[in-house]
Amino acid sequence: MSEANDRAVETVEEDPHEGGFRPHAAITTERGGPRYGEFSEQVRLLMDNARYACPDDELVDELIEHLTAVNERLAKVRIDEWHSPAGTRIDLPSRGNITLPPYEVVEAAEDGVVADLVFRDFHLGGNAAAHGGHVAVAFDDIGGFASAVAIQHVSRTAYLNVQYRSITPLNTTLRVRAWADKIEGRKVFIKGTMHDGDRLCAEMDALFIKLNPGQA
Repeated sequence: MSEANDRAVETVEEDPHEGGFRPHAAITTERGGPRYGEFSEQVRLLMDNARYACPDDELVDELIEHLTAVNERLAKVRIDEWHSPAGTRIDLPSRGNITLPPYEVVEAAEDGVVADLVFRDFHLGGNAAAHGGHVAVAFDDIGGFASAVAIQHVSRTAYLNVQYRSITPLNTTLRVRAWADKIEGRKVFIKGTMHDGDRLCAEMDALFIKLNPGQA
């Protein structure tokens, strides 16, 4: 994560749902330990491989046994959403949230957020293209980031419109930009684009609502 992004989120920490953010006095990059990023990557690889795998019956039986054991161990260390490393590790792609397409923030300032994003095999929609739903998820999270940076406060998605302009490829570094087009009271109107080089893949038009005290 860039120094610019570190400064932009000094007073705003990620809310692990709906792309929102919440004020927080301290930002941590230590939850889950120094190898949590490697753990997250192995989980992503599992998702990628499972998306394309066609195991035989014997291997399925073996994998079920292994995955059952892994899930039993993970279930013993589950904690609440506010203290989980996933979604709060700002030093990792997508803050360590494996439910999101992985992206890294390149720039973050009041005039907008720039991020590099890669849709992986798990995000397949068909014919080597990213699923449109995953495109929307990426826009929602990065758009929420741009809203939080613009107003330095928590916001929630009110609506999110995506215009799909061309095929969005897998396993390609895409450039995503999101910025506050205008702010009217508690309403933060966000625009966004997703490019593969010079080619426009998709655009976003969204509205985020600044939360009142006590809202979550």
